[in-house]
Amino acid sequence: MPDYALESEAGGLVAGLDEVGRGPLAGPVLAAAALFRGPPAPALAALLDDSKKLTAARREAAFAALVAARGRGEVAFAIAGASAAEIGRLNILRASHLAMARALARLGVVPDLALVDGHLAPPLPCPVRCVVGGDGVSLSIAAASILAKVTRDRAMARLDARHPGWGFARNQGYPTAAHRARLAEVGPTRHHRRGFSPVDQASLLLPVRVG
Repeated sequence: MPDYALESEAGGLVAGLDEVGRGPLAGPVLAAAALFRGPPAPALAALLDDSKKLTAARREAAFAALVAARGRGEVAFAIAGASAAEIGRLNILRASHLAMARALARLGVVPDLALVDGHLAPPLPCPVRCVVGGDGVSLSIAAASILAKVTRDRAMARLDARHPGWGFARNQGYPTAAHRARLAEVGPTRHHRRGFSPVDQASLLLPVRVG
């Protein structure tokens, strides 16, 4: 389970950053930055973990608890993204780093340190410490992981309502067999990512659909 040790060791203002959505064929990549004003209350800390390890219901509960904690002034957080078009133009790594930089900028404060999940540091206006598997180590990164995941899942559910037949609410744009079959059958939407092989292959055979 993640804890607050890295934040306490660093001292000062420490933000955790994480992104979600690097693997899907469609939709944006989202990132979140979370900065606790001090060690989170035990009840809140118990809700936080790597978002991939949590059920959707537990992620929603943790998200709601973080929103409530923000209302009490216990945590600041911000969420930002990079669009499918930006992913196609920049590549997924650079777009992920752009989303992280945007999230940190929206936080409204430059931290003394950013703890970033993974092993590659994005260009940020503060010192960065990369933490491999950080969403299972740091409570700040775990919070960012949950915030980004819930927000992206909600965005893909809205996209699903506008584009029925793709199953975006179920697959969140990941390359499931049904998603690949649909892509081959009707071609990509404007929400699909150029530079991803299945999308580019479908684009050679079928035009990009409007909407």
